[in-house]
Parts: sequence; C-alpha cells; structure tokens
Amino acid sequence: MSNTEPTSGERWLVLVVKIPAEPSRHRVAVWRELRRIGALSIGQGVWAVPDVPVFADGVARALELTEKAGGQALSLTATGRGPGDAARFRDLFNAARSADWAEFLSDCGKFEAEIAKEIRNAKFTLAELEEEEQSLERLRRWHRDLTARDVFGAPEAAEAADRLKACAAVCEDYAERVFAALHEIAEDPR
Repeated sequence: MSNTEPTSGERWLVLVVKIPAEPSRHRVAVWRELRRIGALSIGQGVWAVPDVPVFADGVARALELTEKAGGQALSLTATGRGPGDAARFRDLFNAARSADWAEFLSDCGKFEAEIAKEIRNAKFTLAELEEEEQSLERLRRWHRDLTARDVFGAPEAAEAADRLKACAAVCEDYAERVFAALHEIAEDPR
C-alpha cells in the first residue's frame, strides 16, 4: 500500500467552530492553535485532522479556547462515504504537510546562507555563535513538530531530516571557527 492510499477505517476528526465576530482575538487564537497542530481548513470554521492521538491535545486546546470565547464547537468523526473521499482528505492533508516541509527546507537554506555570510565576513564572535545556535534549536523544534503531525509521511520528510543534520554540521563547523578565532586572539601577545 502506498502512502497516498487510505487504509480501511481511516478516521478523521472534523471540527465545526463558531466564534463571535468580536473581539477578533478569540477567533485568531483558535485559528492559530488549529494551524499550529496542522489542522486542515476545509471551509469557513470547519477543520479536520486525522483521528490519532498526536492531535488530541491541540484539538482540546482549540475547543477550550472556543468555549472561553463564548463560541460553539462540534466535533465529529468521519471516514468519508467512499475510498475516493478518504483519498482526497489524505491528499489534502499530505499537500499541507508537503508545504510545511518546503517552508522548513527553505529556512534551512537561509540558516546555511547566514552562517556562510558570517564566515565570509569573518564574524567569529560568541554572541553570533549563540544566535546561530538558537536558530538551529528553533529548526530542531520545528522539525520535531512537523514530524509529529506528518502522520502519513510526506516525501519531503527524509530530505528535511538530512538538511537538519547538514545545518547542525554547518553550525558545528562555525562553532569551531569561533573558538579557534577566540583562542588566536587570546594568544596574541600584542
């Protein structure tokens, strides 16, 4: 069975969320939570995620935010009326994950370019190293989050894992250059 073929009995959790228009911060908070967990927006106020445990906490938070905002939410379990419906849901979900991975890969490229620029400019400071290490840690957290919600295994996931390893190697090389430059300065008798 390929990654795009739904399994029999594949279930989806469909959320229908209605929140008062004002204040808008409540709608935005729910929207952000659902986007953060990787939920599919399938219509105005209608969201879907695979009905698997990794999404449970995020769905619960979205439902809680909806209730606190004075809104209403309805959660339904769905399987689709036929294999075509289930396949379309899975394809939509995989397309969203592929877009997430593409954005991640783009940020890996930006990270590598930033360090290459610092090396070209010979900016070997502890402050810059700390900034780059924080950026790498952000990439690692993002990778963990994307991996957790990529329940069907988008094809870009393997490339993303390789790129994250490459980013870590680039950062390690930069750290060695920073420490070498600092050691050289410390030994300079001038």
